[in-house]
Amino acid sequence: MLDLPRARDRMVNIHVGRRGIHDREILQAMREVPREAFVEPGFEEFAYEDTPLPIADGQTISQPYIVAFMIEMADVKPGDHVLEIGTGSGYAAAVMSRIVEQVYTIERHPGLAETAKRRFEKLGYRNIEVRTGDGTKGWPQAAPFDAIVVTASGPGAPLALQEQLDVGGRLVIPVGNDPDLQRLLKVTRTGAATYSEEDFGGVRFVPLIGEQGWSENGTVTKVGRPLRHPHPISLPDMIAAAAEPLPDFDDPAFGALFDRFADRRVVLLGEASHGTSEFYRARAAITRRLIERHGFTIVAVEADWPDAAAIDRYVRHRRPRTGAGAPFQRFPTWMWRNTDVAAFSDWMRRRNEKLEPSEQAGFYGLDIYNMSGSIGAVLDYLDRVDPQAAKIARERYGCLTPWQHEPSTYGRAVLTAGYKKCEKAVLEQCRDLLARQLDYAKQDGTDFLDASQNARLIASAEHYYRIMYYGGAESWNLRDTHMFETLEHLLDAGGPNSKAVVWAHNSHIGDARFTEMGVVRDELNIGQLCRQRFGDEAALIGMGTHSGTVAAASDWDGEMEVKQVRASHADSYERLCHDSLVSRFLLDLGRDKTLRERLLERRLERFIGVIYRPETELGSHYADASLPQQFDAFLWFDKTAAVTPLGPEHARTGVPDTYPFGL
Repeated sequence: MLDLPRARDRMVNIHVGRRGIHDREILQAMREVPREAFVEPGFEEFAYEDTPLPIADGQTISQPYIVAFMIEMADVKPGDHVLEIGTGSGYAAAVMSRIVEQVYTIERHPGLAETAKRRFEKLGYRNIEVRTGDGTKGWPQAAPFDAIVVTASGPGAPLALQEQLDVGGRLVIPVGNDPDLQRLLKVTRTGAATYSEEDFGGVRFVPLIGEQGWSENGTVTKVGRPLRHPHPISLPDMIAAAAEPLPDFDDPAFGALFDRFADRRVVLLGEASHGTSEFYRARAAITRRLIERHGFTIVAVEADWPDAAAIDRYVRHRRPRTGAGAPFQRFPTWMWRNTDVAAFSDWMRRRNEKLEPSEQAGFYGLDIYNMSGSIGAVLDYLDRVDPQAAKIARERYGCLTPWQHEPSTYGRAVLTAGYKKCEKAVLEQCRDLLARQLDYAKQDGTDFLDASQNARLIASAEHYYRIMYYGGAESWNLRDTHMFETLEHLLDAGGPNSKAVVWAHNSHIGDARFTEMGVVRDELNIGQLCRQRFGDEAALIGMGTHSGTVAAASDWDGEMEVKQVRASHADSYERLCHDSLVSRFLLDLGRDKTLRERLLERRLERFIGVIYRPETELGSHYADASLPQQFDAFLWFDKTAAVTPLGPEHARTGVPDTYPFGL
């Protein structure tokens, strides 16, 4: 049973209040108005997500934050008379009616107007009048208005609406010629024929159709009073102007582009998927430059500590650990057992050969001790004793990712009694797995760093395994906190001048406070923790793509497939980059202040992990984020290709015993 009042309270607290709306009248009104009464039947459970939802006549009900933001801009107060252009579902008018004395609202679609009237009557909202007609001409019989709120985008501010403002009245309207992006303006009438205006940044609205707006075919019908702000150039054009084209990966000029970050203590390099070759090759090229020219000696990756230790032994010419098996043998094997990682580890080995041990660069795993092995142990056990519980576990491990919208787009994995009964046995199996692997570590007591890290992992394993079994935000936060603390230990062990490069997914290295992860789910990540700990000494660099292929599975523990990446969504940051027509570039998000400001408003961003389900992509692999706040820079590769897993065809002869990818 849906607890809608609780969901409404959560929406106000998280989606509205936490994003900066502090007007108590607005917050109280949004707590009072039942948004589920304004959505189409069947969408009630989604009513309190911060997202627009479809309504009749091809229109949408705006996301709650935008409704609150526009009302706050209009500075509505008790006693005001307010005009709304674009009734839509009626939700915004209903919210304003709880604050002001009278709301007049105009809708050009008769069906929508009639439905809104019925909703207002049913809820007992008597101070709202609805009219069907051309909103660009206003409602002269009810003028003057203390505020006018327009929920569609015009080429300018209609003259009729400006003239129907009272002196001191505020008109809030999105304007602009770009169908994908407009500017949200506040026009205030300061005298009989004088106006001032403020620009509140980029937004995206449906077109304002009418005599003083756009015609049905998209042309201007009549120009209103000209605004001081010229129509901005499109965002893709601004991105193209700011983009720094990327040369070939093997060209020294590629790495040289990142010298601007060489003075940082930590450089975090992201990826939009775990199976894209260009992301691995870019990180390798950047890391080579930082190691060779700028004194970085720590390469810390989103991998389990013992598996990464096998690569570290290889690249630093150390003897193999007695009894240790080959690394990266469990799902997802292709994430680190691929040709790009093998080539980078060979380069590290060749370079380290000429150096003293204290000068060599090392390769370290940041992740919770053998997470993939632990999940494998859970699945192995459940497959034997309770196949239904195993099915649920696979669904949970495959679906409960931090960037997904709520409710889960893959269906909720309901916990069964069998699943609960298995908890004790699964935890014991995980502890046994850990104990066996730590026995190997004890045999090599000379490596203090490795031994001390293993001791820390023992201390946290019980807690981690228990919450990992059930999934959720606590599991994510423990994992990323552990990764950050491991990074701190590596830096401490390297001394005060040590510097590290981190390789991890965008969801880990982009500041979570400016993504759906942090705003909606209270999740943190290593990027956020690095900014809080190191400040300007941390650089967060994300990566993205428009289309191509990716190595991924359809389910947790499933077979790797080479899948086609769908063209990026029209409302995403990726589509803006694609539309710039620059195929490969570095976008330094701190260099162009105007571009940064226009990119601040949250948009969709794509996240592909080890699982990719193109058929549910919008729900399962996109989330809201503010790119310029999430990252310091962004690398773009318009068309990308899947990584190549290491197979028998890559077998070598004469490789050292420490070679981690023995085939």
